[in-house]
Amino acid sequence: MTLTRRGFLHGAAALLGSAPLWRRSPTAAQQAVRPAPGLPTPRFVDTNGIRMGVYTAGEGLPVVLCHGFPELAFSWRHQISAFADVGLQVIAPDLRGYGLTDRPMPVDGYSVPNLCADLAGLLDALEIERAVFCGHDWGGALVWMMPRLFPDRVAGVIGVNTPASGPPGQSAAAAAPVEEPLIVQTENYYVRTFQTPGHAEAILERDVRQSIQVVICRGWYWDVENMRRYPEDSAERTMDFLRMIESGDTQGEVFLTDAELAYFVETFEVTGFRGGLNYYRNIGRGGGTSSDLAWQIEVPCLYIGAENDTILRPSSAAGMSAFIDDLETHVVADCGHWTQQEKPDEFNQVTLEWMERKFA
Repeated sequence: MTLTRRGFLHGAAALLGSAPLWRRSPTAAQQAVRPAPGLPTPRFVDTNGIRMGVYTAGEGLPVVLCHGFPELAFSWRHQISAFADVGLQVIAPDLRGYGLTDRPMPVDGYSVPNLCADLAGLLDALEIERAVFCGHDWGGALVWMMPRLFPDRVAGVIGVNTPASGPPGQSAAAAAPVEEPLIVQTENYYVRTFQTPGHAEAILERDVRQSIQVVICRGWYWDVENMRRYPEDSAERTMDFLRMIESGDTQGEVFLTDAELAYFVETFEVTGFRGGLNYYRNIGRGGGTSSDLAWQIEVPCLYIGAENDTILRPSSAAGMSAFIDDLETHVVADCGHWTQQEKPDEFNQVTLEWMERKFA
């Protein structure tokens, strides 16, 4: 009999008299975070050296939903029950550094290969061989790397707003149509202002409600035509999130309900933002990603872009078909960066129709 890695892990747990990997109890730090309202009771699993809080629902084809910054598994609240109702097994974790999941301090732990190892270990803990991985923002960066780092664990990929990066020297963005630049990248570009540990945390955590309202909003700087009206040295055109937060100028429309906003605020008031910021602090560090990877993606893939995402422009996905064998694309009109939350009905329809055709 062949013993799989998953079988070994569960056999070892049984021999040691410990609970299965998916029946762990929350740590004291995790108990300080309230589970998301309206979602299933979370499970706690051990994966890749951390304890992860994860919401699961339904049975059938497994679909792992990976959120971005500054988000939570709660960002998929419009998808979890809708996907489960049509015969999918939905798995929505708070990723490393967020919400109900452990928040290790070392920056190196937030490299893309290590974050992907968290997801592979999550499948091990839930006794799942392969899943469709769906990710938004930073979650999108992870799900596009899963078939390259863990090809035997991936049945398909759905990238939301985030395009797949190409092999070294073959960027998808390089094939994109030339557009008028929307963002002027200076030393105040948000990715750069996030780099110094403690600096961004101090500003974001001073008034968490205001920080969430500035970043997670509709319109304002998440609108292509509106963005073009701002001067090139404005906080909007330079994407200087920290200056916008400090100014207190929240012009955008917060599409979250009062209760939804309150949960984001309450959670980040407990956890802080350091875990999510550490994702940005690994940009350019390599983190173990090898140029020798099989960069061609052979599983079915869907890219969903948003018309008014000013950072992750839909045109940046042009050229992905050069290294993805089976790719479909869709752009959601009149939608900013927070696609699955802003336009959940259209997002769900497009995604579920695609999965029905590819995995019926």
